[in-house]
Amino acid sequence: MLAGCAGKTEKKIALRPNTPLTQAPPAMVASAWSMMTEQAALQNGVEQKLVEAIIAVESGGNPTVVSKSNAVGLMQIKASTAGREVYRARGRAGQPTKAELRDPVKNIDIGTAYLRILQRQHLAGIRDPKTLRYATIVSYANGAGALLRTFARDRSQAIAMINALSPEAFYQHVQKNHPAPQAPRYLWKVTTVYRTI
Repeated sequence: MLAGCAGKTEKKIALRPNTPLTQAPPAMVASAWSMMTEQAALQNGVEQKLVEAIIAVESGGNPTVVSKSNAVGLMQIKASTAGREVYRARGRAGQPTKAELRDPVKNIDIGTAYLRILQRQHLAGIRDPKTLRYATIVSYANGAGALLRTFARDRSQAIAMINALSPEAFYQHVQKNHPAPQAPRYLWKVTTVYRTI
């Protein structure tokens, strides 16, 4: 997916499956976007390292990536879901355009604002910071509702059940019980990258 210099070696690399963790070391990705992630993290009250880990996994640091499901840019934002929710939280109608989402500054801002919405609204009440980080990661990829329903249909009851678990027990719960097969893999990938940057 990444375009490189002309040459046969680069073409072979371009034909490999899209595996962001093999495209660039996560620490390089994090440092490449650190000025933007720092500002967005400060403005939204979200941990910068989490934003950078999500960027490394979602796009490998490539701001032009568009997925098959129409997720765009560094943080792979879907305009009709996360983008629309951020716009609504900011009192704006509609959703971001593809051009906006291809802009690294706007993409990181919208993605980080969405992380804030997840943490302050959908996952509000989770007390342990590590558990909240795990819950945020899973919710970013598969929605907070799907995660909470693995505990209980009632949000308050689900939050209480989450708070009764250690971060490690919560992590194992997601690995065993999340209905989306990609959720446990995504949690593992982002957590692994988070530890390396």
